[in-house]
Amino acid sequence: MRIVVDKQLCTGCESCIESCPYDAIVMEDDKAFINEYCQLCRNCLSVCPEGAIKEIEDIYDREPPDVGEFRGVWVFAEQREGRLADVSLELLGVGRRLAETRSTDLTAVLFGATDREAQELIKWGADRVLHAEDPLFEYFNDDPYVHLLSRLIQEQKPEIVLAGATAIGRSFFPRVAARLRTGLTADCTGLEIDPETGNLLQIRPAFGGNIMATIVCPRHRPQMATVRPRVMKKGRYDETRKGEILKVPTDGLSSRTRVIQTVKEETGVSVNLQEVDVIVSGGRGVGGPEGFKMLQELASLLGGAVGASRAAVDEGWIPYSHQVGQTGKTVCPKLYIACGISGAVQHLVGMQSSDTIVAINKNPDAPIFNVADFGIIGDLKEIVPLLIKKLKELKGQ
Repeated sequence: MRIVVDKQLCTGCESCIESCPYDAIVMEDDKAFINEYCQLCRNCLSVCPEGAIKEIEDIYDREPPDVGEFRGVWVFAEQREGRLADVSLELLGVGRRLAETRSTDLTAVLFGATDREAQELIKWGADRVLHAEDPLFEYFNDDPYVHLLSRLIQEQKPEIVLAGATAIGRSFFPRVAARLRTGLTADCTGLEIDPETGNLLQIRPAFGGNIMATIVCPRHRPQMATVRPRVMKKGRYDETRKGEILKVPTDGLSSRTRVIQTVKEETGVSVNLQEVDVIVSGGRGVGGPEGFKMLQELASLLGGAVGASRAAVDEGWIPYSHQVGQTGKTVCPKLYIACGISGAVQHLVGMQSSDTIVAINKNPDAPIFNVADFGIIGDLKEIVPLLIKKLKELKGQ
């Protein structure tokens, strides 16, 4: 329960203020207002001459749903300009594992795109696809995404719903969770099933990445989580795999706003860091913008892209779009070369899933060496030019 003031009835007489022993009643715009200090002592209910102060049922007083009614694992399959985002395929990989553990089906939910993309979701591991086609989904817009996904969840009651921790997922997924009155764990780096309770164990960095927290949602359903791109491996692709594609009606779907045009930011990044096989990253040890030109040359010879630690970005040596780590991009390339990066936990969270890590640092005690497969102790300004020279020789340049 909670105490509220009916603004239509309140005359601003202030007779209720002295009745509150917790200073929970204040005046705002000549009307009484109950703030967060209210302890539900109910002293104020009888003193208002206009009957403007009332006790009402809070949404959180309602009985939680019967968790036994919920079944199935859902993955929201994000698409951009009609093409599936890589994080959707990564979610199908972890979703397949969770579904098998729970002995249930894996469903992909796709808004927009074509039947071809829906078929691809089946081949990547989905048992069925809920596919909604509507001009509203040509551009991302919170309203139709929230309305439709909430409706589908309420109708079909999945026990687990996952989305990517991307700009799209972070924008609309919390609104879905709020509408369904359930919990949401953001930026997960690991997902498991508790063998005793069957609850979803949602693992994510906490306290600035210094610890890994395991979060559960035992009393409410669905259990919802967003997952960082590039921390999960894609599922197995099977060209012959069959599944069911169900068309979702969009009757009555609307939006309060309309996206007229999207304009891509010109960042100077030729490729997406989350989609390349080789990343050459620089930290404070690079020494300045000129040092990143050297790293760019090495990355080009390897067919990769340049990344950076937060320290280098904060110094203004390279744009934020290159930042790798907890407050930047999470990457998982085949080869990650860390140049002059000490290895703070916040950076390691964003790259330690890389297949092979090479660290170059003058400090032999740098934490980066704890996660590196190969370590080179020395001055990167001497070592990187040698690598560039050797690669050019091998390429006949």
